[in-house]
Amino acid sequence: MTVKIALERMRFWRRLFLAVALCACLAVAAAPATRADDPGKWVETGHSIVPLEYFQGVTSDRQRNLFFDGIFIGLYRTDSNLVEANRTDGVIPLSVILGEGYNHIGDLTWDGREGGRLLLPLECFYIGIGNTCKTGSIGVADPVTLRWRYYVKLDPAFIDKAMWAEVSPNGKLLWTSSGSGRDLLAYDMDQITEANAAPDGPKLQPVRRLIDAAPTNGITGATFYKHKLLVATQTGGTLFQVWSIDTDTGARELEIERRVVGESEGLDIVKTLGGILHWQITPFNTGGRPATYGLGGTALVHYMPTHGGKGQEH
Repeated sequence: MTVKIALERMRFWRRLFLAVALCACLAVAAAPATRADDPGKWVETGHSIVPLEYFQGVTSDRQRNLFFDGIFIGLYRTDSNLVEANRTDGVIPLSVILGEGYNHIGDLTWDGREGGRLLLPLECFYIGIGNTCKTGSIGVADPVTLRWRYYVKLDPAFIDKAMWAEVSPNGKLLWTSSGSGRDLLAYDMDQITEANAAPDGPKLQPVRRLIDAAPTNGITGATFYKHKLLVATQTGGTLFQVWSIDTDTGARELEIERRVVGESEGLDIVKTLGGILHWQITPFNTGGRPATYGLGGTALVHYMPTHGGKGQEH
């Protein structure tokens, strides 16, 4: 495959995705979110509309800068008030796209090592085809310039794509989920280094595994709060949930449940925009129904704990 063909193919998939998303939402009015069997631990304080490109994931650094990725391989940085400071529509180098097939970034995470870095979960995903390369990697990008640094490859014996990643509060582990989506995997952060960079470096293996700890319908995004892993999931089209998982025991507890029309994506904990917990919801896969948060772009929905818990936040 030539570089020109690869570029045209990426542009084609991006245009197709945007067209499908817009057609799915066209000419429908916004409908309010409704509570299902919600446990009442969090209250929704509002939402902010961001560009549709801020699609797949959200994270933040210690200065409360926010980082987004999407629709496939774009990377974006804003301040705490969502004023955009930098962007790139294609962070993955062509050499990696051609060599590995990676064309999709999931819910990303920020890490303080190497002067600060963004860790990007990578996979191959083609609409109507699915996961073509059957491998997953973690890309490393500069949080200021948004330029690619390197990537490390994950052993496909344990995981066949990386859809989300989240650094543990102590910075020692990187959590994600297995190919089946039910097991949580943790990788040693000391191994995510340029010395282990792909394609010549070793395929990293998890140092911890929690069997069946993830929700049945998989995970769209994750973040840590009070040393528990919060994960977002979507069930039966409109049932949206956030669960907390104890990464010592694997015990799972429901945190938020709502009826929402849209598509669940990333999560982040950062004190800004009137909330602490922020959940990305896009106006896609609506089945022609009114999108809950309207058609203007991706919604960043804000929550506060109902009992005043402050927890760990940037």
